[in-house]
Amino acid sequence: MEKNVHQDPETVKKEENIEELAPIDNTGKDTESSESDNKEELADPFKKLQDDLSEAKDKYVRLYAEFENHRRRTAKEKLELIQSANERLIVELLPVIDDFERAGKALTHKEDKELEGFLLIQSKLKKIIEQFGIKPMDTTPETSFDPDLHEAVTQVPSTDEKLKGKIVDTIEKGYFMNDKVIRYAKVVIGN
Repeated sequence: MEKNVHQDPETVKKEENIEELAPIDNTGKDTESSESDNKEELADPFKKLQDDLSEAKDKYVRLYAEFENHRRRTAKEKLELIQSANERLIVELLPVIDDFERAGKALTHKEDKELEGFLLIQSKLKKIIEQFGIKPMDTTPETSFDPDLHEAVTQVPSTDEKLKGKIVDTIEKGYFMNDKVIRYAKVVIGN
């Protein structure tokens, strides 16, 4: 704004103050477009909040799924650890079970009282073993030899054709623990 030399100095000061307080909008926007801009600015924060909320929900769902997977995995590992500890104990007890069976065969001619006490102890041990899912393998004579279950100690010549490749005798019983082999059966097979 040009200053008029003939104007009163107080009027000039007032005009300068007005110019300082109210800067001129040179953008050329009318008042209607500024109202639509305000609406867009209000809509944008709402959309941003919705996006933030959906992102937070996604993170929560992923974190929850990860936690559930971790919980299941640790529970499974704990169960496997307990089972493997039981397996080691049972494997160490299997020779004792074998000794009980051998002693039971040797005691068949003893008095009834001695045999009754022995059989009572043997049956208790078998019940405890069965509670842990331990089952003996079927290695009766004429059963097919399976290298996944049996260990061939020796071969004997057989005169009978049906005994070739079959189990002739069992030296040491094999055992399963929950359908897993914990001791292979040691057998003699026909040749």
